[in-house]
Amino acid sequence: MFNVKRCLRRSLAAAIALLCFLPATEAAAKKPGAILNVWPLIGGSPDSGEAFRILYQSTGLKGEPIEVSGAIYIPPGKAPAGGRPVIAYAHPTSGVVEKCAPSLMPDNAGLIWGLKSMLAKGYIVVATDYPGLGTPGIHPYLIGVSEGRAVLDSVRAAIALPRSGASNRFVVWGHSQGGHAALYAGELAKSYAPDLKLLGVAAAAPATYLIELFDADKSSAAGKELTAMAIWSWSKLYNDSASSLVEANAMNVYKTMAQDCIESVADFLALDKAERPLETQKFLKANPAKTQPWAGIMQRNSPGQQPAGAPVFLAQGTADTIVRPYITKQFGKALCKQGAKVMFVEMPGVTHTFAAKNSVSTALKWMDDRVRGVPAPSVCGG
Repeated sequence: MFNVKRCLRRSLAAAIALLCFLPATEAAAKKPGAILNVWPLIGGSPDSGEAFRILYQSTGLKGEPIEVSGAIYIPPGKAPAGGRPVIAYAHPTSGVVEKCAPSLMPDNAGLIWGLKSMLAKGYIVVATDYPGLGTPGIHPYLIGVSEGRAVLDSVRAAIALPRSGASNRFVVWGHSQGGHAALYAGELAKSYAPDLKLLGVAAAAPATYLIELFDADKSSAAGKELTAMAIWSWSKLYNDSASSLVEANAMNVYKTMAQDCIESVADFLALDKAERPLETQKFLKANPAKTQPWAGIMQRNSPGQQPAGAPVFLAQGTADTIVRPYITKQFGKALCKQGAKVMFVEMPGVTHTFAAKNSVSTALKWMDDRVRGVPAPSVCGG
């Protein structure tokens, strides 16, 4: 039987040992990806390897140094010659306030579908929380540069973590908001992290064309909750009042829902099934997808405006009512026109919640091939 206390004791001892190896210089602390702190990860690892909650350096929207938290899972045993490849995992929407960081949740490992298989194959898995989740400040929800930098710096943090054995070769795997983050990490990798070697970008039900997505979702309860989170984040980030969009008598419900956390598969299912308080509450008095400055924020933060940066894997369920299948297909076709190599996997009857679960085995095989140097397949031109 899994012994939580024993796991935490072992993790605490390992975390203390790692701290002894960390550089204490100010210069090291300001380098993107530098490890700033290490703690035992609640719930530990699904195998006999090590798991930690980490705090690392990244870069804010104004170029300033910021702190970002996350989780890292290290397989047992000695790293191979050349180091371990890294999977940078980008999580789906968990919320937009500090307490909603996945690394603070009771079972972070249980929210990463396929984690045990990834570790068994020898990958280090590092999972950023994104800025403002797990750390003070505003979470820039669906702001591409913010997410992408946090993902890339999580790979640097994996390399910087003493005794991890991580190499600079990595792939990105993300779901929903995390798919958005993964795509932006691919677009930013060459300019922001030329020291890293990106081999592929995999995304399940990614948020892509934000104007189309928000417009399609504006009337559903799930869409209302995600819109509430976006408006909350963007109004704080850009100092624009939410009152231009939110009905006055819905303001209290809006504030409550915007600060809610999605912490478990059950919470994701509730979102998928529209079992949330905004289902019956009239919420918006204007369509944010057609109202400035909100529409402009969506337009600027839609991926695909820069080269993909690597071969792309896209998975999409046909029963997804949050990220509409036709929008993901449209995005894939646009990537093809840019010259990217794209693999597209359609999953009949699969909803948004289970897009990653139902595609992870196929995605992992695709990632394995990228790490081994197998030429990337493509549906483009087919």
